Order: sequence, then structure tokens, then C-alpha cells
Amino acid sequence: MKIAHKKAIDINCDLGEGSTIIDCAVDAKLMPFISSCNIACGGHAGNETTIKNSISNAQKHKLKIGAHPGYADKPSFGRKTLEISHQDLIKSIDEQLQRFFTIAGKLGAKVNHIKFHGALYNDMENTTEPLSETLSDGSDKASINILAYTLAKHLAENYKDLKVYGLANGQLAAACQKYKLKFVAEGFMDRLYQLNGKLTPRSEANAVHKNSQISINQALDLAQGNSLKINNNQSINIKVDTICLHGDNPNALTIAKELNHQLKEAGFIVR
Repeated sequence: MKIAHKKAIDINCDLGEGSTIIDCAVDAKLMPFISSCNIACGGHAGNETTIKNSISNAQKHKLKIGAHPGYADKPSFGRKTLEISHQDLIKSIDEQLQRFFTIAGKLGAKVNHIKFHGALYNDMENTTEPLSETLSDGSDKASINILAYTLAKHLAENYKDLKVYGLANGQLAAACQKYKLKFVAEGFMDRLYQLNGKLTPRSEANAVHKNSQISINQALDLAQGNSLKINNNQSINIKVDTICLHGDNPNALTIAKELNHQLKEAGFIVR
């Protein structure tokens, strides 16, 4: 009898966003149920202790390890836009990544990807950049997000061997394609989408799904390529390669276990 091949889906989780070894131990409980992790680099959260322990725990669970840099603003958890120049932002991102890579190197860990965090992730998907600021390659500044293209260009010049996790069908995705970076299209199980495929801002009502089963159902729809329901009974289709579970969700472990079970029931393997 011919055995059908199971479909694979990557479940990623933002981790290392605490400050102690105990926080890392809590994160580690999620690791058997995911396949990738994005570890805070000390910018929006984390420190050398959490980076080291998070990477070590991820190695034990054979997870794909990613760096998770963001705006260096711990009081706001990186969820507030910092009004700084692109040059200063790149300097900050490099400092975070070098801290992360140094620790990973000492542990003999392979870094698979980079995923930007919070407000920085979202800022690369809007179109409100000053039109007076241009890229050195002469890209059409009127039709692109300058921040997304500036960071993608920097990644291509300095971290070209790493994959980039980012919003499916977004500005960063287009920028990564332009600069020939390996892009991994990401979907979110616990966030309400807008009709344009962007995430509803956290400042708006119902932007974050509070009900665990709603998050699980959305993850299953993303994995299976089904349409997602949004406000006003409208729906959109998003093709993704990875699905994010937020590690700071109070119900993260319950969601991770149940999602893993339901994905297997639907014929998927988490990989």
C-alpha cells in the first residue's frame, strides 16, 4: 500500500524575551511543539544570559535558530516606532546581531534566519517614508517603503547567507526579492488581518485574538491555504511558509500543544 507523504509546515515562535534563566526554562516548554525560534538580541528584550540559554535550549530541541532584532527600546518592548535615522538604526541592528552571532558561535550553533520585531517589522510594511530619501541604487522611491529596501540591502551586503522571515506579500518580501535574499513568508495565527494583507494595528479593537481556538483555527487555515475571515465578513488568501506563535501569549503553551495535535490530525508535520 502506498503511504501518502505528509505536508510540512514551519511553526516559529518569538522567544528569549525575558531576563532570567527561569524565563528561558518557560520558553523551553514550547520547543517540542515548534520548529523555528526567533531569539531576542538584547534590543527590545533579552540579554546575554537569555540569548545563551535560549540558543542552547533550541539546539537541544533541534530547532532552526533565528535572530530577532528590533528597536532598542526595552521600556516599550520594541512596539513603538523610534524616530532615528536609518544609519543609526542599522548601527543598532548590527550591534544586536553581532552580540547574537558571537554567543551562537561560542555554542557552535548555526543561525538560520533573521526576523525583525514589533514596530520595526510593521514600519517596513507601511508607505509613509519621506520621498526625499532615496536609495543609492536609484530605486523608485515613490512606490516602495524606503526602510524595507534599506534594511534588505544591508542584509544582502552583510548577512546574505541568512534567510529573512517577514510578512507574506509585503514590502520586505519585495525588497528581499530585489536583493536576492532568501525570504520566508510568514503568517500570524493570533492577529487580525486587514483586507490589504497587513496586520491590524495593536491599538485597534480585536487586533489580537484572545480566544485560543480562534488562533488555532487561523493557523490551520494558513497551513491549508484556506481563506482567512476578517472584519465585515470579508476574507483574504495568504500563502505562507511559516506561521508565528507569540511566546509572550499567556496561553502559548496550551496553544502550541493543541495546534501541534490538530496539525498532525490534518496530515501535517511541524518542520
